[in-house]
Amino acid sequence: MGFIHPLVLWLLPLALLPILLERSNTRSYSWLDMLPPDPLSNLIGLLLKILAAISLFCIILGLAGPHSLERKIERVGIGAQIGMVIDRSASMDDPFSGGTAEGRVGETKSVAAARLMTDFVNARKNDMIGVITFSNSAMYVLPLTESREAILAAIKATAGNSLFQTNISGGLTSAIGLFEKVPDSGSRAIILISDGAGRVSGEMQQKIRDWLQRYNISLYWVVLREPGGVTIFDPKYEDHFEGVLPSAVELYYYFKGLRSPFNVYEAEDPKSLAAAMADINQKEKKTIKYIEKIPGHNFTQLCYLIAALMIGLLLGVKYLELRTWSTKV
Repeated sequence: MGFIHPLVLWLLPLALLPILLERSNTRSYSWLDMLPPDPLSNLIGLLLKILAAISLFCIILGLAGPHSLERKIERVGIGAQIGMVIDRSASMDDPFSGGTAEGRVGETKSVAAARLMTDFVNARKNDMIGVITFSNSAMYVLPLTESREAILAAIKATAGNSLFQTNISGGLTSAIGLFEKVPDSGSRAIILISDGAGRVSGEMQQKIRDWLQRYNISLYWVVLREPGGVTIFDPKYEDHFEGVLPSAVELYYYFKGLRSPFNVYEAEDPKSLAAAMADINQKEKKTIKYIEKIPGHNFTQLCYLIAALMIGLLLGVKYLELRTWSTKV
């Protein structure tokens, strides 16, 4: 049991006041020794004091904010710890050229990505998922969590307005940071979704390479390619290419040289993007151990309810007492 405001508990002794103090009408008469004892009245008087004490006790306890403690249960399931890294550069607001998916003509890349990632999350029940977006810089959206409501809300937010540049290195380093203080469940992955690739400095390349290996993270890169654009699989870039490599191709060769597992997909339309997400879904179905957090229950409203019932009983007795006196008069 825990309390939001534990210092309020110092007021609990005040709940004894109704029991310790005498009612004023017991001193209204000069002498009552000749009256016979009335055990029933004494019992009723004691019960009324107890009701008043309980009401005060519950009010003070409610002000302290009582709640049960969070519980953590280790479970075994099928899934992974996944960091979603989503490009929010301005080009993500462009539609797939001629793209059609289930009657959606001209669906933008950001909307298609958000829709398919939502389907991906809904199909997986035991994952811990965090969300990072990036454009000019990385934006920390959501830590690794099991809350489907929070994950889906974060993904939905990625379909909003975009900015300009593509800072992939910032997005990747921020995504790796999601795993830093989270126990390894046995399967970890980063899903990078972008329609371009900025240049990554040599220093950042070394950091990303080392951190992916240190935290045992696999990398999936989904490239949203416009039809007619550069393909990273073009064989002309493989051997002895003279000239500056396109940034996407350069990043692809860097990722291929990682010491961590790496998979890459090119998607030219919503259909091929859906196929890429389906393949990732199949690859990341592994047996994992994960910690399920069961939140504590807040008992504040229950305390106030009990106090209200006690006060209601006291007011009812007071009302009957007044009616009795008025009929006698």
